[in-house]
Amino acid sequence: MFHLLERYTVESVTCGHPDKVCDQMSDAILDAMLAQDPYSRAGVETFGSHGTLMIGGEVRTKAKVDFEKIARKVYKDIGYKENLEVFVRVAQQSPDIAMGVDTGGAGDQGIMYGYATNETKEMLPLGVVLAHALARRLEKLRRDGTLKWLKPDGKTQVTIAKGKVITALCSTQHDKKVSQEEIRKQLIKHLFTPILGSLKNIEILVNPTGRFVQGGFEADAGLTGRKIQVDTYGGLMPHGGGCFSGKEPMKVDRSAAYMCRFVAKNLVANGYAKKALVSVAYAIGRAEPVMIEAFDEKGKNLTHIVTKNFDFRPQAIIERLDLRRPIYKETAAYGHFGVAGRPWEKIIKI
Repeated sequence: MFHLLERYTVESVTCGHPDKVCDQMSDAILDAMLAQDPYSRAGVETFGSHGTLMIGGEVRTKAKVDFEKIARKVYKDIGYKENLEVFVRVAQQSPDIAMGVDTGGAGDQGIMYGYATNETKEMLPLGVVLAHALARRLEKLRRDGTLKWLKPDGKTQVTIAKGKVITALCSTQHDKKVSQEEIRKQLIKHLFTPILGSLKNIEILVNPTGRFVQGGFEADAGLTGRKIQVDTYGGLMPHGGGCFSGKEPMKVDRSAAYMCRFVAKNLVANGYAKKALVSVAYAIGRAEPVMIEAFDEKGKNLTHIVTKNFDFRPQAIIERLDLRRPIYKETAAYGHFGVAGRPWEKIIKI
């Protein structure tokens, strides 16, 4: 029914990438609200561009939260020192939406997908795992001081052909005093080799433009939710189009995508499939999904197994995965899936 291409490319980005900065700000604000009021409703968006940050969206909460203070702390903790002019335009959630959500209905319409494969221990495609591993290590090399010239912004990318890496790419922000030759030499030693092992027959690309001194909001605009493929399956599987960050779990863009991953992973873990794709769709304000479907890699329909063992109503998802907790900022970089300890990654018996 669905197969990975023989040759494909996926990317990841560091926590200092401008879009990811915005994701982390949105989720840090969400966590602060959930810590005080687990029943907070939120759709928080941030937009950063050249010294300016706009925080917008809609919330309904009893929490007292300083949006600007939280956003500034995230920016500083990531490693940026530039001052930001911050505007906050957060409104109360529309009563037209609340009317349906208050009765347990979905916080939005839409389609969500979940995927799992037995090709890696993370149950994700190899390229996705490696791209995130490179990006995580790039941040580690900066934070632990191994490579003192590294700056927060960065991207990684890998190309896979017939199950093997053939190209690996890293674009990383750096101090203006370091040469590209030194950057390449040190990244081959400290980044690519530890993650990929032997680099024989792998094309290594480092800062292809030849310079990456400006980064973050100084170089590029950032926006919550603009890295949805980095957050999920690298573009290798369908995506309903809704982002995760800044959204509390009644918004099924997030919670149902987590549930689909949970179900797909457990279909694979329990031997029902080598690769599993699960999809669900909702109407805003209605609790029961309008569609649930699941298939294995050969096209066998697994929907009956899914509907027998899993409840996709929003409240049921929240209860099963315990989603009314401040657990979201940590998910806002390096992918939402394949990380041990997250509730949607738990393996159960079905």
